[in-house]
Amino acid sequence: MKTVAVIVENGFAPFEFGVACEAFGLDRTDDGIPNFDFRIVTSEPGVVQSKMGFSINVDLDLSFAYEADLVVVSPTPREYWTKTDERVLDVVRKAVARDAWVLSVCSGSFILGAAGVLDGRKATTHWMYAATMAKMYPKVDVDPDVLYVQDGRIITSAGTAAGLDACLHLLRQELGAELTNKIARRMVVPPQRDGGQAQFIDRPLPDVASLSLSPVTDWMLENLRLDLTVDQLAAKAHMSPRTFARRFKADHGATPAAWLARQRIIHAQRLLEKTELGLDRIAYESGFGSAAVLRQNFARVLDTTPTAYRARFCCTLGETDSMRETRELAGSAA
Repeated sequence: MKTVAVIVENGFAPFEFGVACEAFGLDRTDDGIPNFDFRIVTSEPGVVQSKMGFSINVDLDLSFAYEADLVVVSPTPREYWTKTDERVLDVVRKAVARDAWVLSVCSGSFILGAAGVLDGRKATTHWMYAATMAKMYPKVDVDPDVLYVQDGRIITSAGTAAGLDACLHLLRQELGAELTNKIARRMVVPPQRDGGQAQFIDRPLPDVASLSLSPVTDWMLENLRLDLTVDQLAAKAHMSPRTFARRFKADHGATPAAWLARQRIIHAQRLLEKTELGLDRIAYESGFGSAAVLRQNFARVLDTTPTAYRARFCCTLGETDSMRETRELAGSAA
């Protein structure tokens, strides 16, 4: 992925538009991250009004979007959902037809729905609009509970921060886990929130700070290679297993098992990118136990193999750095 076009139309949402600019438009070459040819486009170049009472000037028409590797569709207000410019719909249809990436943020999914590219696919939008979307586009399998959905090369996301999660999800597929983690650190956001995580969490902050589960999740990350059970984790949190599982889901939007499985995948990705360890060793370090189980999880979650992932995303570390990390990992298990 080298070229990115962000489509903005009248009534665009500034925050979600800014998310796309932040994710794909900044120069991060100092961190070893390749730049994208990033451009903002619109159907009628000139002044484009936001929904917040200010406007931006967009010089480019939609021509660039017809060739872009990624087309990002910004959200628009309800009154525009049935009045999308036919030229925008044509860009979206042709992007899907030529197998480019298409990513919508929040109500941008309504534009994809109007273009017909979500028919027969699973998609999401902000939970407040999900029922409306399902009614307007009955051929779309609308999931109102998740942060983002990828179906083929189409990614739809929920509102606001979920759009950033979707962007990072796409960047992991294009740049790998390590470089995407660098981008997330620059943004000061978590590098990974699963698409299947709930759009809203029952309790954003623990009722009592001393009962925070952060020490337990930190310990889990430090001990991924162990066979961790809910009973064991609950004991560390000084809770009953039932209470722990309920609190974990409320605080993190995912079950302990689902959260742990994803963290193991992320750790395996980083080891494949940054070290020369064999698959058996990576499986052990990540808590999968065997290379066969590692392969099964990569196929299920990432739709690829560990070997293919390494071939694509192996970072250009110097041999000394790579070998040093390999030796350190080998020594830690001795």
